[in-house]
Amino acid sequence: MTTPSANSRAASVRLLSRVLQKQQPLEEALDPVLRGFPPRDRALARAITSTALRHLGVIDALIDKMLDRPLPEKAQDVRHILRIGITQILYLNIPSHAAVHDTVALVPDRSKHKGLVNALLRRIDRQGEKLLSKIDIPRTNTPSWLWQSWTGHYGEEATRRIAEAHLTEAALDISVKSNPEKWAADLDAEVLPTGTLRRATITSLADLPGFDEGEWWVQDASAALPAALLGDVTGKLIVDLCAAPGGKTAQLAAAGAEVIALDRSKNRLKRLEENMARLRLPVTVKVGDAENFAPERQPDGILLDAPCSSTGTLRRHPDVAYLKSQADVDKLSQLQARLLDSAAQALKPGGLLVYSVCSLQPEEGEAQIAALLSRNPALKREPVQANEIGGVGDLLNPEGDLRSLPFHLGGMDGFYAARLRKISTPSA
Repeated sequence: MTTPSANSRAASVRLLSRVLQKQQPLEEALDPVLRGFPPRDRALARAITSTALRHLGVIDALIDKMLDRPLPEKAQDVRHILRIGITQILYLNIPSHAAVHDTVALVPDRSKHKGLVNALLRRIDRQGEKLLSKIDIPRTNTPSWLWQSWTGHYGEEATRRIAEAHLTEAALDISVKSNPEKWAADLDAEVLPTGTLRRATITSLADLPGFDEGEWWVQDASAALPAALLGDVTGKLIVDLCAAPGGKTAQLAAAGAEVIALDRSKNRLKRLEENMARLRLPVTVKVGDAENFAPERQPDGILLDAPCSSTGTLRRHPDVAYLKSQADVDKLSQLQARLLDSAAQALKPGGLLVYSVCSLQPEEGEAQIAALLSRNPALKREPVQANEIGGVGDLLNPEGDLRSLPFHLGGMDGFYAARLRKISTPSA
C-alpha cells in the first residue's frame, strides 16, 4: 500500500519533470499534479520540489561526483528521484531512514537503478556534510549565464552575497492600508524601515487578523517601493500598466489615486478584481495591450512594472533560474523598450513615469533606462532620495535609481526602478 508521504515524493518527481524537462513554471504545475492531495501532503510535495530547485546546482554536483558513469538520458526520473532524496536528507527536517526508504520505493523493482539509488542516498546520509564542504556552494548553485551576468555588473563579492541570499526562502512581507505599527502587533510582524511588515513564519493568510476585512495584502518589500516613487498621488490619474495581480494597484488606490489598471490577461485581471474587492478599493480595470494603450485623457503618472525575466525573485521562485536564459532577457528587453516608448507618449507633460522590473539583469534595468533617455529628450531622470524609501540609501544606485538586491534588508526581491519626468512634448 502506498503511503501519503510516498505519494508526495512521487508527486515531487513529476513536478521536477514538468519544470526541468517541460519548462513549466512550478506554480503552474502544482494544481494539475497535486489535485486531490490533502493539504499536508500537498505542502510536503511543494516543499521537497521547491527546496530541490533552490539547491539544484549543488545536488546535481553531488550526484555527478558519486556516480562512476553518467546516468543515461532516458533515466531522467532516476535523477529526479535522487534529487528529492538528497533534498530530504540534507535540507529538510525529515528522518534519514524515512527519506531513504520512501524515496528508494519510487524506483520500480525491476529497474537496474534501484540498488544505485539506495547506495547513493545512504552515502549522502553518511558523508553528505563532508561532501558539501568541498563544494563552492554559491557558485555551484547559480547557473553560469546568471553568474557571468551578475559578476560583470555587480562584481564577484556582491554576486556571492546574492547567491547566498537565494539559499533562504523568502519571509512573508505585507503591505497595509494604514497604521503599520498596529498591524505589526496584530500580525506578529516587524516594521521594516521602508514601511513593509514582515512575518518570520508563513501561515494560512485567511487565518490572520485583518485579511477578511481587506486591511492588507501580501507584497515583497522591494515590490512595494516603485509605486511610492510617484509621490503624493491623491486625486491624480495614475495608470498602472501590466497591473495584475494588483499589489501596486492597491498601493496607489489606497493612497487616494484615481487608478486605471491595465493588463492584457483577462484571467490575471480577474484575480486583480477579486483582490480589489477584498481590499474594498475602487479601481478602473481595463483589458488591453500596454504597448498600444491610449487613455482618453493623459494621466498624471504611469507605473510600468514591465514583463521581465524575474531573476530578482529566485528566493520565492527558484525555478526561474532554470526556466529563463539570456535569450529570454534579450527578447524581453526589446519588449520593455517598446512599452517604455508607448508609456512616454501617453503621459502628459510634467507627469511622472516610474519603470520597474523584478530582475537583476542590467539589460532590463540600468541599460534600458540609459537607452530610453538617449533616444527621448522629452524625459529626464528624477533621482530618488533616500528619505523616500525609509532612509535606506543602500537601495539606490549612483544615478539615483532604485536597485534592491536579495541580501538587502535581511532579504528582499531584486528590483530595479527609475523615475522619469516628462519635461516636454516630443517633437513630431
